Amino acid sequence: MILALPAGAMVVLIGASGAGKSTFAARHFASTEILSSDAMRATVADDAADQTATEAAFDLLHTALGLRLARRRLTVVDATNLEPWARARLLAAARRHQRPAMAIVFDLPLELCLERNRLRGDRLVPEAALRRQHGRMRASLSALPDEGFEPIWVFSSPEAVEAARPERGLG
Repeated sequence: MILALPAGAMVVLIGASGAGKSTFAARHFASTEILSSDAMRATVADDAADQTATEAAFDLLHTALGLRLARRRLTVVDATNLEPWARARLLAAARRHQRPAMAIVFDLPLELCLERNRLRGDRLVPEAALRRQHGRMRASLSALPDEGFEPIWVFSSPEAVEAARPERGLG
């Protein structure tokens, strides 16, 4: 599947931990195009897993997002992005800079996310938290079309993720 990405678009990745968002981003986008909440935590606290640094990390992420969108640079936001208020803040930045806002949802089976999480040595997410994340992701699917993302791509299997081909400058 071709994912047509206009120049300077904001692409928001949405999904539970272990769904493959960061792997997808690293495979298809330049490191300079990706704003990762984990990388921002590492920047501000020297530890990507330090949840006490989350507020500062997202302040940094939103600052970088605004600067990139103002320069009309393709920007991929790699975080769980499960809460409507968090997505609204991202959409507000895209509107402020008159940039297209797209969403890629990783609606992969919970068991797959749990298995991938168990294989993570460094940033293991507690199982109960991952289950809550997965539930929030599923609950947000019906509301996403009304939030302002256009288009919204939903991947429901690893095969769908593998078949996706982002192409810049289209749309």
